[in-house]
Amino acid sequence: AKIAHLLSVAQKLEGQVRHPSIHAAGIVVTPKPLVEFMPLYQSVRGEVTTQFPMQDIEAIGLLKMDLLGLRNLTVIKDTVGLVEAETGERIDLKNIPLDDKKTFDIFKAGNTDGVFQFESPGMKDLLRNFKPESFRDLIALNALYRPGPLKSGMTDEFIKCKNHPDRVSYECPELEPILKETQGLIVYQEQVMQIATELAGFSMAEADILRKAMGKKVTGMMKAQKQRFVQGAKKKGLSQAKANKIFDQINYFAGYGFNKSHSAAYAYLAYRTAYLKAHYPVNFLAALLTSEAERGVTPQVVKYINEAEGMGIKVLPPDINQSDFNFTVHKDAIRFGLSAIKNVGENAVRALLEVRKKREKFESPFDICEDADPKILNRKVIENLIKAGAFDSLGWKRSQLFHLIDYMIDYAHVIQKFRASKQNFLFGSSQIEPPEIPAEVREMPEWDKSLSLSYEKDSLGFYITGHPLAEFGKQLKKLVSHPISQLDDEKDFNREIRVAGIISSVKPLKTRKDERMATFILEDMSGRIEVVAFPENYKKYYGTLGEDQLVWVKGKFLGEGESRRIHLLHILPLAEAFQKQAKRVVLRIFLPGIEESVFEELKGMLDQNRGSCPVYFELETPHSYRMIVEAGEIPGVAISEDLTKKIENLLGEDSVFIEY
Repeated sequence: AKIAHLLSVAQKLEGQVRHPSIHAAGIVVTPKPLVEFMPLYQSVRGEVTTQFPMQDIEAIGLLKMDLLGLRNLTVIKDTVGLVEAETGERIDLKNIPLDDKKTFDIFKAGNTDGVFQFESPGMKDLLRNFKPESFRDLIALNALYRPGPLKSGMTDEFIKCKNHPDRVSYECPELEPILKETQGLIVYQEQVMQIATELAGFSMAEADILRKAMGKKVTGMMKAQKQRFVQGAKKKGLSQAKANKIFDQINYFAGYGFNKSHSAAYAYLAYRTAYLKAHYPVNFLAALLTSEAERGVTPQVVKYINEAEGMGIKVLPPDINQSDFNFTVHKDAIRFGLSAIKNVGENAVRALLEVRKKREKFESPFDICEDADPKILNRKVIENLIKAGAFDSLGWKRSQLFHLIDYMIDYAHVIQKFRASKQNFLFGSSQIEPPEIPAEVREMPEWDKSLSLSYEKDSLGFYITGHPLAEFGKQLKKLVSHPISQLDDEKDFNREIRVAGIISSVKPLKTRKDERMATFILEDMSGRIEVVAFPENYKKYYGTLGEDQLVWVKGKFLGEGESRRIHLLHILPLAEAFQKQAKRVVLRIFLPGIEESVFEELKGMLDQNRGSCPVYFELETPHSYRMIVEAGEIPGVAISEDLTKKIENLLGEDSVFIEY
């Protein structure tokens, strides 16, 4: 009886609306009040919404539109504003040429970080292989870089046809004007409709029904559409066999077809961003960094700082005398925005800028206390400004400034109290002198580099004046297979890769079987990625998974987009990895002119750094004769960046070659 009752209730529930959901930006356009077309209801937030789902709204003949905001539009607007503020030039984006060489050079080279829709690693590869030459090419690439065309091989065929025009063929002459711009392939839904109207006499309304039928793959509907197409094509002079073949081709490609008008709009926006990057790179990247900082997406900020530096554009640290609220242009460099410093906040930044406006310039750390409310510019704010290096230009060491915070806060309270007492009416607050700084604070040494960098990361989310990996220089490039930012979602998927970086955000977890595992973030100088240590490898390496540890990781690269990650296979502390992964070290020596004392000094260095890595000498004569000999007296050395630098100082640059 219970089961019968359950089934009875279940049958009544079938087909019922489970719950209402609201589109983020969908609107319905009607010629009369909405209630004359459909029932409405009010959401818990007071929004008036339709009770009909979107398919039913379309079925009764109403227009449904999705209006979605894009932050890229803000980046474009801000770039135009920065250019105008700096130079007075007002960029007219509506009239930029659509065949600009500098812009297409960016696309051809795949240098598209920051370019809307074109900055994924896979898309960059597609651009480099295809080398777009026209705006139409960009529209097509935007439509083709989707899972369906990529998996079907259609995108590869598109590239081959572009590079080898003799591969392009048409089933009948009428197809050439329709498919010429897409290398003879059906890329767009609009092309399906054009073929139906031109070859089979469909009306546009009938062609739209065909397009929808192909997209839904409804067998009965497709059979009727094929019959209608073949009959129409025969009336236009095509044979039945040819008409059947063309319909089958349309049916195959239509499953991957994309809306051209959609792709064109996105390509146009992409072209605008690329144009600004090509002609106004400093302004564009400043606007882009502001956008990402506002969203709080630290990996993207790091990515675009690296992009700027790769283009020869310096990103200057935050400075209380030079920085504005957002990232700004400073000559040919980008100045870090104060609002991007963590735990400072909009109110504190605006208060600081207001005080600076009155004073014109801060000469002393105490200057910010004289006109600012200590409740707004409080200890936490000042600490993070110091950690970020924003006070560096005042001539004090960061360690000293940290010990001045109590003096600064006390001074601010004294000023506020004095003003509240109204004694300043008689004497003026300028009569109050900043406190005397004890000698032990003035003589305090600066923090060591690692602590300064650690504090920078605390306050900014990344390093800006250096990086813990920087000291490892050229040798690090040989130890890894990729910088993290260059891992490719397609080429490197499921491959074993080697990367190195600094560990953060370690999260111990448990599986359903109650086994311990962990995830952590690995960050190098180019970007960051999540690493997953499953139970078997977590047991082996959990002792190495410490915050701020420099490590070398071997793993399997998986995922794409936001879900990119590495499955950990092996991990070593970085210094240990240099030792264990090195196969041999070759010291290059140009024989003539080398004094015996140099050999003695070199032998001393190697003796002091004995280890397991075999040492070889590559001896070169004036006639370019070379020979490699094993260093018999020294069985091996312990590789380190310090030893490498010392040897290169003695023998010359690039005299040390380590094979991994």
